[in-house]
Amino acid sequence: MDILEKVAYIKGLAEGLSLDATKPEGKVLSAIIDLLGDICEAVADIDDEVATLGDYVEELDHDLGDVEEDLYADDCDCDCDCDCDCDCDCDCDCDCDCDCDDDLVEAMCPNCGESVTFVNDIDLADVVCPACKKAFADNDEE
Repeated sequence: MDILEKVAYIKGLAEGLSLDATKPEGKVLSAIIDLLGDICEAVADIDDEVATLGDYVEELDHDLGDVEEDLYADDCDCDCDCDCDCDCDCDCDCDCDCDCDDDLVEAMCPNCGESVTFVNDIDLADVVCPACKKAFADNDEE
């Protein structure tokens, strides 16, 4: 039995008692029963509004989840928490599925013979060996 049904039941009991509405006791009980009916209607309206707001909050939460996925999506599929975002600055030695390694070239330094890895489309004059600190183009000067 919900609250509206309970108030209707009490109202029926009061009518069954044949209360005299001209006496003070009858007036008070009648006013209390009317007040209970008004309170029940207000509570029912609030329940409806809360349900509507709950639906709205769920929709906002879903939309916010979509926005968070778009903003904070991690393009790196590796499990190393490297935050490399696969923008070809990946030096974390992870096994991500990105194309970071596709544009890299490994060559021997003409000055010291050390293996050097660099981006494929870079000008060789800009490549500096990390071991001997000489540019690849410096080989012609010595």
